Order: sequence, then structure tokens, then C-alpha cells
Amino acid sequence: MTGRLMLLDTASLYFRAYFGVPDSVRAPDGTPVNAVRGLLDFIDRLVKDHRPDKLVACMDADWRPQWRVDLIPSYKAHRVAEEHEGAPDAEEVPDTLSPQVPVIEEVLDALGIARVGVAAYEADDVIGTFTARAAGPVDIVTGDRDLYQLVDDARDIRVLYPLKGVGTLQLTDEAWLREKYGVDGRGYADLALLRGDPSDGLPGVPGVGEKTAAKLLAEFGDLAGIVAAVDDPKAKLTPTQRKRLTEAAPYLAVAPKVVRVADDVPLPAADTALPHTPRDPAALDALAARWGLGSSLQRLLTTLEA
Repeated sequence: MTGRLMLLDTASLYFRAYFGVPDSVRAPDGTPVNAVRGLLDFIDRLVKDHRPDKLVACMDADWRPQWRVDLIPSYKAHRVAEEHEGAPDAEEVPDTLSPQVPVIEEVLDALGIARVGVAAYEADDVIGTFTARAAGPVDIVTGDRDLYQLVDDARDIRVLYPLKGVGTLQLTDEAWLREKYGVDGRGYADLALLRGDPSDGLPGVPGVGEKTAAKLLAEFGDLAGIVAAVDDPKAKLTPTQRKRLTEAAPYLAVAPKVVRVADDVPLPAADTALPHTPRDPAALDALAARWGLGSSLQRLLTTLEA
């Protein structure tokens, strides 16, 4: 039997923890640790409620890979805080969150929870590759709808989307996607690139919103079918739609590579088994004392032991 794998979109979750837990939650020296403790509380609840056999905290080694920017220069451009020559650009992150990220990484490592990031790739791509290689069911925990494209009922791959903390999750399967968007998992990436996404700097096709994109996909099957229809005078496209899609041809030629998550990332070797005892108890004790992780860490340790 192959156990259930849970993949965490870690940055998505610690951002939610940061904004959901008051910054009055602090270490003994007064440093805010709301994102650290909030993430530990999230993981505790996820393990309690969903009982994964394997768990991976997927990381953004590069939140804005150059290969995506080369194809669509506006990709996440509005979120760049500082450009770095030959290295990933710095993302706009709240001042009191940035110092908490290394603490999160150290705590995960001491616990023995697999933490995987790959140079030149986003966490989404790491998640996509683990999902492609999985032999059993997969739960993807993310606040990023882009990962809906990985939903696949036949393989028991679903997205757990946090609505309130992680206690209330939207269980996203293909039935939910069809009811909400009119597409399945494979169709969601095409819908997203047609519609565009201002939060990621993706322009989409002007004048084609979510409903129009869904109708086009229902009529022509997928993006390739829509592109082929533009050159077919018999295809059921309005003159305006044909014009807009024709003008958007350069964007539509490159957008799939940008929007679709990679599934061929060179993943490092990692022990993905859910740990029952800490990998490095001494380091964990030191981190708990230094950062005042208290009941959040204790609850998670108790859950893992069970």
C-alpha cells in the first residue's frame, strides 16, 4: 500500500499564519514569531485532521524564476522589492515576516519534516513534480488557486484550500471545479491563462473573463482547440472574440509554459515519511527556548507521536 502524501505550499501557509495570528505573539526577546507559531499550529491541525503518511514542506527557492520572466516580463513584476543581478529578485514581504522564514526552516529541519526547494523553481513546481511522481493519493494544501490544475479524481489528487485558518478547508476535487468554473483540473490552467491574473502579472486575453473563457473551453475543448478555431472561418467565434484572440496570439504562445506548473523538477533525495519523533531533539529544544515556541510546538510533537 502507498500512503497518502501531503504537500504544503509553505509560503502560502506562513503568509496566512502571519496575517492570521497577532504580532503580539513574540519570542522572549520581543521578536515577532506569529508566522512561526501559526504555521506549527496549521501543521498540527492538518496532521490531526487528515492523517497523511508522508509530508513535504515545499519551498520557493525562486519565487519569480527568470525562465518565466523571459517569456512574460510582467510576471509578478509588481511584487519585486529589489532586483538582483544573477540571483532571484527580492519579493515584497512585511518587515517582521522576513526574519521568521529562517526560523521556520530551522524548526522544520529539527522536527524532521522534509523541506524541499529547488533552485530556479517555485514551490508550485516542486509540488507539481512530487504530484506527477506520486504512486498514491495526494493532498495539496495551498491558498493559491493556480494549483487547482493538478486536481485529478482518477489519481485521488485534491487541493485543500484554507478558508479560515486550516480548520475550515475547501476540499477541491473535479466535481467542485466543474460546478465552480466549468472545467476539470487539466482545464483550469487554460482557463487561468485566458482569464489572466493581475496578482501574478498575467495579462490574459483582453475582454475574455472567467465566464467567456469557460464557454470557449466548453466549445473547443482546450487552448489548442481555441487557437485552431481562430483560423477556422466556420468556428463559432464572434468577430470580436476572433479579433481579440488573434491579437493575443504572441501571449497565448508562451503563457502555457508560464502558467502550467513544471512536473520535471530535479528533486533532491528526501525522507518524506511523517516523523514521529524529532530528527534533532537538542536543536529543537534550543529553538523552542530561543523563540518561545511553547504550546504550538508541544501540540505538534504530541500529534506526531500519536
